[in-house]
Parts: sequence; C-alpha cells; structure tokens
Amino acid sequence: MNTRRSGSQSRSPAAPHPRRLLAIYLNDHLAGASSGVALSRRMARTHRGRAVGPALAELAGQIAADRESLREFMTALDVPAQWSRVVVGRLAEKTGRIKLNGRLVRRSPLSDVLELEVMRLGVEGKASLWRSLRTVANADPRLDGAAVDRLLDRARRQADVLEELRVRAARNAFAPAAEARADRGTGTVGTGTAATHG
Repeated sequence: MNTRRSGSQSRSPAAPHPRRLLAIYLNDHLAGASSGVALSRRMARTHRGRAVGPALAELAGQIAADRESLREFMTALDVPAQWSRVVVGRLAEKTGRIKLNGRLVRRSPLSDVLELEVMRLGVEGKASLWRSLRTVANADPRLDGAAVDRLLDRARRQADVLEELRVRAARNAFAPAAEARADRGTGTVGTGTAATHG
C-alpha cells in the first residue's frame, strides 16, 4: 500500500502570523474610531446650544481622546497605521448620512435616534477592543494594562450616557404620535404629559 502523500496534500497553508492579525484588527478599529470621532463631533455641532449639547460635546472629546489612546497603543506595539483603511472608514461614515429618515433635506427626529444608536454600537465595539488589548497586555509589557482598564471603564460610562440620550431621542421622536392617538381615543386634546416631551 502506498502511504506517501503528494506534495500538495502534505503541505498545509501557513496560519497567519499573530502580529499580522493584530495589525489588521487594530487598523480596523482605528478606522472605526475615526468614523466615530467624525460622527460625534457632527452631532455635538448639530445640538450646540440645546439641552443635550454639553453631554454630546463631552462625548465627542472623549471619543477623540480614545482614538489617540489607540494610536499610542499601536505605536507601543510597533503596528503602523494603514491610513487607506481610515479613509475608507470616513467615507463609510459620510455615506451613512444618506439614509431614510423621513425627510429628503432637513434632519428629522429619527436622525437623532439612528445616529445615537450607531454611536452606542461603536462604543460597544470599542469596549470589546479594550478587552482584547487587556488580554494582550497580560502577556506584553509594552502595553499599560491599567491604562486599558481606565479606557474600558470610560467606555462603559459612555455607553450609559448614550443609552440615556437614545431613549430620550426615541421618546421625542415617537411618543408624541402615540400620545396623540391616545388623546383621540379619549376625546382629549393637548392633555397628559405631552408637554414634557417638547
């Protein structure tokens, strides 16, 4: 019986090097972070002077600082930034503005709901990034594990703030219509708590 394997059968594809995988992973998150910075700054500008303006401005500053922390981690790990990925991420963020929000030109209340949901998802993804880097820091002294922990804690706080803002935006967008139907059903007009959703 011939037990020899052909050359093509005996060779298995080499697994990607962990350093290469880490570089891809971090650059993908850098691209996402750049999109998040652009979106958070745009939302802060849009809502400047409104009740939610200060919270959005603070979030935008923190999200930009988080991106800088990621760049510092990449430098510490000798992972070069691939700016082509960042450019693609920015283009994706701009394309994401073209969405069905019920109005062709002006912003609608739905815009706030959708954008806050995107920001919340981005922060959740960032928290996963910090958890992954915490695992790397356990084995690589080039990373400051305590700094990663602080960023993870901040991501959790950011998610809480964004969820509060998202719920408020959803209430402002959808609750008045529900209250109007309830008012029609009871024969009342302009009563109840509708004024609190102004």
